[in-house]
Amino acid sequence: MLCKTYCATCVGLDAVTVTVEVDISVGIGLHLVGLPDSVVKESLLRVTTALKSYGYRIPGRKIVVNMAPADIRKQGSSYDLAIAIGLLSASEQAYTPRKEKYIIMGELALDGEIRPVAGALPIAVYARDHGFKGCIFPKESASEAIDIEEIDIYSVSNLSEVIDILSDDIDMRHLLLRDKRKSVIVENRYNDFKDVKGQILAKRGLEIAAAGGHNLILVGTPGSGKTFMASCLPSILPPMSKDESIETSKIYSVAGKSIGNSGLLTERPFRTPHHSSSMISLIGGGQNAIPGEISLAHNGVLYLDEIAEFSRMTLDMLRQPLEDGKVAISRLKYKVEYPSSFMLIASMNPCPCGYFGDDSGRCRCSPSMVLRYMSKLSGPLMDRIDMQIYVYPVPGGDLVRESVAESSSMIALRVAAAREIQRERFNAEGIFTNSQMSATMIKKYCRIGEEEKAFLNNIIDKLNISARAYSRILKLSRTIADLEGINFISLRNISEAIQYRNMDRANIYG
Repeated sequence: MLCKTYCATCVGLDAVTVTVEVDISVGIGLHLVGLPDSVVKESLLRVTTALKSYGYRIPGRKIVVNMAPADIRKQGSSYDLAIAIGLLSASEQAYTPRKEKYIIMGELALDGEIRPVAGALPIAVYARDHGFKGCIFPKESASEAIDIEEIDIYSVSNLSEVIDILSDDIDMRHLLLRDKRKSVIVENRYNDFKDVKGQILAKRGLEIAAAGGHNLILVGTPGSGKTFMASCLPSILPPMSKDESIETSKIYSVAGKSIGNSGLLTERPFRTPHHSSSMISLIGGGQNAIPGEISLAHNGVLYLDEIAEFSRMTLDMLRQPLEDGKVAISRLKYKVEYPSSFMLIASMNPCPCGYFGDDSGRCRCSPSMVLRYMSKLSGPLMDRIDMQIYVYPVPGGDLVRESVAESSSMIALRVAAAREIQRERFNAEGIFTNSQMSATMIKKYCRIGEEEKAFLNNIIDKLNISARAYSRILKLSRTIADLEGINFISLRNISEAIQYRNMDRANIYG
C-alpha cells in the first residue's frame, strides 16, 4: 500500500513541501531515497525503534520511503515524525489518509518522545498560504508559530498524541495553540541614557541613528563611554511592527535560535559579535547555510566593539549587505538569500594605544602607525557609515556632578514619533526607515531648496564628498527634520547632518 505524508524544509527563509511516500510491497528490505543526508538516513533506525517501543510492528517486507522532490537535499532530523506516520499508515496499523493535509515535523527519540526542530515559523506561514489544514510540531517548536492565524497549530510531546490528532474519532483540540499566548511583562534590561555623563553630541547622534535606522561609528579614547552609550541604544528603539517581527522571527526560527520562545519576537535584536568571530559566523553559510550575525540583527542593531580589531576581509564583506539590505550566500551545493537590513553601530580607538588626540599627551604612536590603524577600515566601508562621531573624554566636572541626564524613555518618545512619520511616508514603498530609501525615493522625499543646494554644492567641493556620502547626508537630514516634525529639509538640518561626517572633514587625525 502506498501512503503519503507531508513535511517541509527551509531553503533560506522559504519553505518547500517535502512529500514522504511510503510503499510496502513484496520483498524484503528498508530503503530511504530522495537525496537524504547522513542524518536523515539514520532516521530509519530512530523511527523503527520508536515504533517498536509503542508496540507497533515493522512489516517484514520491502519498504521504500521516498522523499520528494528528489532534487532538493534533505538535511537534519525533522522528518522523523512524517516518516513514522507514513509507515504506520502504509502498514494499516494507524492513521488512514484523509482529504485534509497536515505538515508534520519532529525528531523522534527512541521512546517515542518528540524533540524540537528548527524552522517552525516559516513552515507554518507557508502551510497557511498553501492550503494545509494545519501543522503538527513539537511542543517547544510550536510555540514559535502561536501568532500565525488561519491555520491549526498542534503542540505535541509524543508519538501517540500525533496519532490521536490524525484520528477522526478523538477530540484533540486541547493540543491546539490558538489563544494560549500568555501575557508577559518585558522589563527593560538595557542601560539607560540618564546614566551617561556629558557626551551631548554622541547622544544626539545615537538618537538620530535610532530614529532613521542609520549607521554610526564612535571614535574615541578608552573610557570615554563609547561602549556604554552603544549599550543604551536598544532602550530607545521602538518595538518592531508586525511585518518586521514576522520577518526577523523567521530568521531566528531557521537558525534554531527561537526554540522555546512563545510567539513572534517583538524586541529589536541587538547582536554583539566578538572581533575574533569568523567570516561565516558574521555573514552566514556553513554546511547548512545558516544565517549569520548580520541576518540575526535584521531590523535591529549589529554592534561591533573595537571594529578595527576585526579582519579587514571580514569587514569588507559587510559592504554589500549594508547597501542592499540582504546577503546572498553561494556555495557549491546551495545558494540562499537572507535579509540583513540592520543598523551598524561601531566603536574604535583612534590609534593602537588608544590616546591619539588626547590632551594628556599619553599617545606615543607615530603618524604612520595611526594611519595604518585607521586604514583597517576601508574607504568604501566608511562611505556606507552615515555618522562618524569623535567622542572626547568626559571632563572631571561632568563626572562628579550629581545631575541626571535625560532618560531613555524621554528620548524613545521622540524616536517613536519620527518612526511613525516614516511608517506613514513609506507605507506603500515596502521599507520602514529613511536609511532604506533608494535613489528614486531620495529624489521624491528629500527635495531641498535652491539655498540648500548651493550650500551642499560648496560642501561637496570642499570636502570631496562621494555620491554615496551625498545621498546619506540627505537621508540623515530627512531624519533630523522628522525629529523636528517638519515636512521640509532646512539648511539647519543639512548643516547638522554634515557635522556627523567627521571623517569626511579636514583630516581630524592629523
